[in-house]
Amino acid sequence: MKKKKIFPILIATILVAAAAYAIKTYLHSQHYVSTDDAQIDGDVVPVIARASGYVDEIHFKDNEKVGKGQLLVKLDSREYKLKAAQAKAILGSTYAGVGVSRSGLLTVQANIATAEAAIESAKIRLKQASQDFERYKNLYADKTVTTQQYEDAKTAKESAETQLKNAESQYNVVLKQIGASQTQVEASLSNIALRQAELDYANLQLSYTSIHSPVSGVTSKKSVQIGQFVNQGQNLFSVVNDSTIYVTANFKETQIAKMKVGNPVEMKVDAFPDLMINGEMESFSPATGAKFSLLPPDNATGNFVKVVQRIPARIKITSSREVIQKLHLGMNVYVTVKID
Repeated sequence: MKKKKIFPILIATILVAAAAYAIKTYLHSQHYVSTDDAQIDGDVVPVIARASGYVDEIHFKDNEKVGKGQLLVKLDSREYKLKAAQAKAILGSTYAGVGVSRSGLLTVQANIATAEAAIESAKIRLKQASQDFERYKNLYADKTVTTQQYEDAKTAKESAETQLKNAESQYNVVLKQIGASQTQVEASLSNIALRQAELDYANLQLSYTSIHSPVSGVTSKKSVQIGQFVNQGQNLFSVVNDSTIYVTANFKETQIAKMKVGNPVEMKVDAFPDLMINGEMESFSPATGAKFSLLPPDNATGNFVKVVQRIPARIKITSSREVIQKLHLGMNVYVTVKID
């Protein structure tokens, strides 16, 4: 008789417990959304060689904390220093050439005043000779002067005209010399810009032989050794930016209806089950994860099978710095979002 009573009581207890669990789960789902499809994420910055050369020095180890701008790798820079010195010498020679061109221009410009003075002097002589010729021509017509005197006056006038033409011709020559000198100065100045650019480029290439950390973080995937020859564009190592750690959670499309940016989030990682991590919803992806895959699904083929899609969401971690430092990229995270 007692056994017959125990069985119904046991069944009733199980049903009550199942109902209580179902009610609790239902009430929880009205206020919270959860997923275990989430990971710790962050920015992994690859450090790439921007110049080719042999590795002279390495100032870091794998998994070492480094600061932004810290010198990590030094390449053999002797060849680049020689190129920079050569470019600097050529630039100095070009500056000297500009000085010579400007001196020549100043000299030619000084000659223009002499040429102008010669023209004015020739004009005065021509005017005087022309007046004398006109006077002698009238006197010769009156038989007052001799033929020789008339011829001398005519010759003087023609000589004055020739001198004026020569002075004007010399003036034009000086003008052409000034134009040529100005062109030479402009060409020299433009050559300075070119040589300066070559020097800047040589110095830039020289600066690439010192490889610094682009961000503060932890080094990883070191693939460079002293004495190794590295090519321009070669990946040397990576730096995990420790100031941009966040969580990427993939929610079902049926879960995001009531979710919004700013919702508070509670998270746990498998590595530290007793550690509660706080955060808040920061953004939602504009497309499902499948759309970013190598071969996105195409439902226009006629073989359609409905599959619940996942929407990636970015969660900002608001816990203390000490908590964030315990996290490593790729860790699994269980996420609970309060949607009230």
